[in-house]
Amino acid sequence: MSGLRQDETSLALIAWCGMVALAVAMGVGRFAFTPLLPMMQDDHALTVAAGTWLATANYAGYLAGALIALARPVRPAAAIGGGLLAIALATFGMGLTEDFAAWLALRAAAGVASAWVMIYVSSAFVGQLAQRGAEDLNGRIFAGVGLGIAAAGVVSLVLMTMHSTAAVAWMLFGGASLIAALAIAPVLRARHDDTARAAPAADREAMRWDGAAWRMIVCFASSGFGYIVPATFLPAMAKALIQEPAIFGWSWPVFGAAALVSTLTASALRRRMGNRRSWIASQTVMAIGVALPAFAGGIAAIILSGLMVGGTFMIITMSAMQEAKAIAGSQAVRLVSALTAAFAIGQLIGPLSVRAVLALGGGFSAALVLAAAVLIAGAALLRGGAPAARTADCSA
Repeated sequence: MSGLRQDETSLALIAWCGMVALAVAMGVGRFAFTPLLPMMQDDHALTVAAGTWLATANYAGYLAGALIALARPVRPAAAIGGGLLAIALATFGMGLTEDFAAWLALRAAAGVASAWVMIYVSSAFVGQLAQRGAEDLNGRIFAGVGLGIAAAGVVSLVLMTMHSTAAVAWMLFGGASLIAALAIAPVLRARHDDTARAAPAADREAMRWDGAAWRMIVCFASSGFGYIVPATFLPAMAKALIQEPAIFGWSWPVFGAAALVSTLTASALRRRMGNRRSWIASQTVMAIGVALPAFAGGIAAIILSGLMVGGTFMIITMSAMQEAKAIAGSQAVRLVSALTAAFAIGQLIGPLSVRAVLALGGGFSAALVLAAAVLIAGAALLRGGAPAARTADCSA
């Protein structure tokens, strides 16, 4: 009985460690900028175009981090621990300067580090849980994304109502990230070094880049392009309608809360539908949510959009990562890295497309419709390329 309790404790530590790591990587390293954009607009007269460049720098860093992981895999403990430390330092540094070039560099560095954390948590941690028959705990790990986003949104909302500055917020997020990194460091060293030492040999095996893998990669890229428009500009869109922070500031916490709840219910959905069908259904719902503010005005449409997009993007991510593990086996790190790189390419193109549409006078509505169309196209591609054998394997 004591051995069973020890194993349950070990599994809980893996899930807890992964949840905290993803909360920092995504809630801060990737998306702290989103709820802080309205504050930076007030403090520094930051334009939407300038905000787009800062978002793009982060997404470019995320792409670079994924490509580095694809080309040269490293020990998971080192990648995750080092990535969390880099996120903390880069985020804290955002509050120490008002130089735009420095901001670009810092957000790019945070993007690189976030990619490392996401890739190695998704492959190493998820792989360990799968080996020990505890796949249902994956939802707890990926809940860290929604938890981080929601927490960052609530803190930003509180700071806005207190008339605090963006610099204070950046330094607060950086300090909190450092504390979180230090908290899980002992767990990383104790739990994952042995698995990490075995990884390089497996990573030298040949990866089979077949049609199923490429369809996954292209579809995941489309989801990155489609969701990043509301994920970057939702609070700014809400602020354009209502100036009161206590109202528009809830758009981002709602997004994160929806992501958090969705990860905790995703396992039941996966058992019922399988990874691929869950992915297709979620991407279709996301497309509707992305397009909604273009056809229905008011803050209610933006909040509902946040619920629909926030409630599906992590199910898509979990389904993609689980399917990568199912079809790639020991090469999951490589396929996860390729998926992450494709997602990053989609995210990188997304803000640039918004900037181009705005420059042509199309407005946010046109950008949202374009993003929704890309999401639908990606879902159709995945639906059309689902071989029966692969689908069965991936839903296991």
